[in-house]
Amino acid sequence: MAKVLIKEVMKEFDLELISGEEGINRPITVSDISRPGLEMAGYFDYYPAERIQLLGKTELTFANKLSDEEKIFRLGRLCSDITPGIIITRNKEVPAELIEASEQNSVPIMRSKQKTSLFSSRLTNFLEKKLAPTTAVHGVLVDIYGVGVLITGKSGVGKSETALELVKRGHRLVADDCVEIRQEDENTIVGSSPELIEHLLEIRGLGIINVMTLFGAGAVRSYKKISMVMSLELWEQNKQYDRLGLDEEKMKIIDTDVTKITIPVRPGRNLAVIIEVAAMNFRLKRMGVNAAEQFTSKLANVISDDNGK
Repeated sequence: MAKVLIKEVMKEFDLELISGEEGINRPITVSDISRPGLEMAGYFDYYPAERIQLLGKTELTFANKLSDEEKIFRLGRLCSDITPGIIITRNKEVPAELIEASEQNSVPIMRSKQKTSLFSSRLTNFLEKKLAPTTAVHGVLVDIYGVGVLITGKSGVGKSETALELVKRGHRLVADDCVEIRQEDENTIVGSSPELIEHLLEIRGLGIINVMTLFGAGAVRSYKKISMVMSLELWEQNKQYDRLGLDEEKMKIIDTDVTKITIPVRPGRNLAVIIEVAAMNFRLKRMGVNAAEQFTSKLANVISDDNGK
């Protein structure tokens, strides 16, 4: 299960640690954030203890109106065994009862200078990216005219060589050999390269080359949304390949269906140009221009006219 440690959140948002230092290695496993208003009022039946607890001006103002006994009981219950941490926004004063409870249960209390709504939005975005479902795919990811194209196929079919040609033609390499993919949204998957092999390309017979060093910073990028998959396979004489492009094949990656095109490979075919044109054609389709459908429609009209004569 993906997780983010409290100390990573502290570093990312430059948070001040008030108390509970022993718990800075506590894991966060959900991206949801809780603002415990009802809990402050004493209702703990559905307290989401596994979430980061965010206390802003409203919650703290209400807490200051409670009696000493109510403060001790309610603020103490916020610091459960599974609570990752509590963050105070707007640089507000932290109640002494909350600090005491956090030290007893090793729940980190942190403080931010930012406004509550702004901080909540930023923290949610950060956690959603870090905790998004992930997978890894053997292939090459290239940014072609703004379209993230994942090139897949068996080892030795020519994926890296094709990517090299695409980089020479002005496109940008994202990842070679291993593409790490995370589901950022319902229909959005983003690919990136493992840190160890970032900007590197392996060419058989030549070895490993650094694309950024050879072609400059404009030839690489760190991540890219994956819009389509180009599957390379060795040409089979008896296999029927799509010649019109009417049937759109899909490939499921995590929870997202991505357009897939199968390209047969044989000597004499310029794969880089084919993939480049496929990316441009994909953009045209998204803009409502479908050459295959237009051709089919014209053909149907011609046949209809001939039959009517």
